[in-house]
Amino acid sequence: MNPLIVQSKALYDVSWVSFPGLGVEEFTLNNVCFNIFGRDVAWYGVLICLGIILAVVYVGYRASQVGIKFNDILDYTLFSVPLSIIGARLYFVIFYGNYNSFLEVIAIWNGGLAIYGGIIFGVITVIVVSKFKKQNFFKVFDCIAPAVMMAQAIGRWGNFMNGEAFGGIVSESSPLYFIRMGLKNNITYDTFGVTEMVYVHPTFLYESLWNVIGFVLINLFYKKKKYHGQILLAYLGWYGLGRAFIEMLRTDSLYIGSSSIRVSSLVGAICVVIIVPLLIILNLEFNKRRERGEIPSWFVPDILYLFGVGPRVDNKSTPIEEKVDQQDENEEFKSENVKATDIDYEDNVNADTNDYDVKVFVSEDIVQSIAPESKSEKENKPESESEEEKKDDEVISDEHNN
Repeated sequence: MNPLIVQSKALYDVSWVSFPGLGVEEFTLNNVCFNIFGRDVAWYGVLICLGIILAVVYVGYRASQVGIKFNDILDYTLFSVPLSIIGARLYFVIFYGNYNSFLEVIAIWNGGLAIYGGIIFGVITVIVVSKFKKQNFFKVFDCIAPAVMMAQAIGRWGNFMNGEAFGGIVSESSPLYFIRMGLKNNITYDTFGVTEMVYVHPTFLYESLWNVIGFVLINLFYKKKKYHGQILLAYLGWYGLGRAFIEMLRTDSLYIGSSSIRVSSLVGAICVVIIVPLLIILNLEFNKRRERGEIPSWFVPDILYLFGVGPRVDNKSTPIEEKVDQQDENEEFKSENVKATDIDYEDNVNADTNDYDVKVFVSEDIVQSIAPESKSEKENKPESESEEEKKDDEVISDEHNN
């Protein structure tokens, strides 16, 4: 019997932790945040909810920059969050497989979620909802991907509060020895068979920091993205690379059957092998088409377009920048003749076009209404109008001379 498991459940919820290499002495952690109506609410759930809330706020900010309404983001959230949790649980159940009843399968309050399952179900959900809303799903994914990375960085601290998701014992010769984590709880006893504190890789911290770095880098790159879907690929490649290596340090990995192949390491490696060449190919294709004039400077294609799927760009449209500060540079676009109903925004394009136009377009008749008159138009004016204009010019000239 595990000697750390005693009659007091409060002790079962406690972990003893230290970071001696960082000068942090031993302290205790309780995985229960608070109690409501006799039910414990774990720090893990609180931090997951915090990550989701911040992710929704971030997605709303990014979506507003590409013409997607916040109400649409709430719809994506209401569908994708619960289905992603179901996917994360199913993924864990499939590869863990040590359940004897349906109640054990659905008991997520006892732990057992796998992020890749959540990502898979989340991607499928976003594709379905975006098709229903007639929005370009690559554009939506680019808003969501960095937010998922931020939520993952926060959620890993839920693992820390549970005293779980740690790695093997760190040897003194390891370059990571200075960041070793001292840990003692029921999980370390079940893993190592000892009751004293063990010094392990804080893999939760490795992954959290990896996600923070990726979140910062992707946001720095965001304004320079060339096509819709590029941010999504960057996220999958970055996260896959880090997870492939960090997973190999963990003691609680899911394996393929009875083999020694860690599922998350394999999936992460596959992501890197596929996505890195894909990013290079798409970048070269974008540059080639831009040089040939097939992709105007105002146009942002998506991945399918670069692979030759979808309609060609309508070069007859006149692009106008969405941002107010850029509109201010062109005084003519402040004309009262340009009404909101005359402008066609990104999210109003037919679904069959995959929402390929990028900014805002004004119809040709509106452009003509604010453009200078041509010589032929002046010649075709009625004589009465021409005479009135001449009289006005004469009056102005007399006033000037006086």
